Amino acid sequence: MIVTVICDVLGKPNNGTTIAALHLIEALKKAGDEVRVVCPDAEREGEDFFYVLPRYNFGIFQPIVDHNGVGLAKPKASTLIEALKGTDEVHIMMPFPAGLKTVKMAHEMGIPVSAGFHVQAENVTAHFFNLIRSTRVNRGVYKWMWKHFYQYVDTIHYPTSFIEGVFEKAIGKKTPGVVISNGVSRDFKKLDVKRLPEWENKFVIVMTGRYSKEKNQKLLIKAVACSKHKDDIQLVLAGSGPRLEELQKEAKKRGLHPLFKFYSHPELIELLSMADLYVHASRVEIEAISCLEAIASGLTPLINDSPLSATKTFALTDKNLFKEDSFKDLASRIDYWIEHPLERKKNQELYKTYVGQFDFDTCMEKMVEMVHETAKLKKDKKA
Repeated sequence: MIVTVICDVLGKPNNGTTIAALHLIEALKKAGDEVRVVCPDAEREGEDFFYVLPRYNFGIFQPIVDHNGVGLAKPKASTLIEALKGTDEVHIMMPFPAGLKTVKMAHEMGIPVSAGFHVQAENVTAHFFNLIRSTRVNRGVYKWMWKHFYQYVDTIHYPTSFIEGVFEKAIGKKTPGVVISNGVSRDFKKLDVKRLPEWENKFVIVMTGRYSKEKNQKLLIKAVACSKHKDDIQLVLAGSGPRLEELQKEAKKRGLHPLFKFYSHPELIELLSMADLYVHASRVEIEAISCLEAIASGLTPLINDSPLSATKTFALTDKNLFKEDSFKDLASRIDYWIEHPLERKKNQELYKTYVGQFDFDTCMEKMVEMVHETAKLKKDKKA
């Protein structure tokens, strides 16, 4: 079977959507499918089964885009037609320009389409006049997504039932959705690794995620600064992103020395095995595989109880949550877990069986099945 995957953004695996796309592409190939990839990565030009689109140039704002480490595909009809020729199914990662163009072309050509739901309205509105908390504006973004994109999609992939409910409530419609986690690799498990010498007598707290407004690392920095055990904590903010300098200044202002570093896959597995606690401060989240990876690595999670985040559903006790965006409550919860090591160990035991439902291989099998089932929905080609 021929499947064409449309990636408005691909590039390096430094964000959840790119990682999800790469995982799906690999899973489809393993299932024996021919996978065509449409993306804006110039370095892929000439590679078999890659169809490279130009990138948008944002003029004077281009340095900001480059600083964010992303390139946005600019749809080119001839390239898209070539990629869609003879394809049995199209999977679109995001409702961005190339995806918007492709979904209508596929609809007209009678090609079944599945699409991921990897962008929350708040991922958009957080960067425009701080409208992240405007219910009316966010509802408007979701309605726009439905009108211009998802109404043409045969199967919508929701990583969580949380985001399925949010979207359907906003648009007032039931959608052809399938809930499948993006999955946690079996590589993530508790390893017997030796701690770094400088961490030997420290309580190590980790948060993994892109340095961005929505991920909210600043809240965690404030909380650690307020902790009774501030001097005994080593904070590790694993990731990269445009807000690095701002976060470094915040930490310095509060007398902290966090480690800011991007970790490779093997390095991250080792880091999580060295840590004592995982904090997920993000206020906007469709799933947060990073939190599940930490849980799979044997860590107790401490999660922001934000109404905009699906991650709060991973909390098995009230002690695994802190009040929405409250650095004082987060500091109090951190102190609790430091002062109650036996309770922390019991909590970790609770999570051992919980993560099984997010097994990566099982989730990828479900994704491949979803694509194949969607491919059966052949439409009559329009004249």
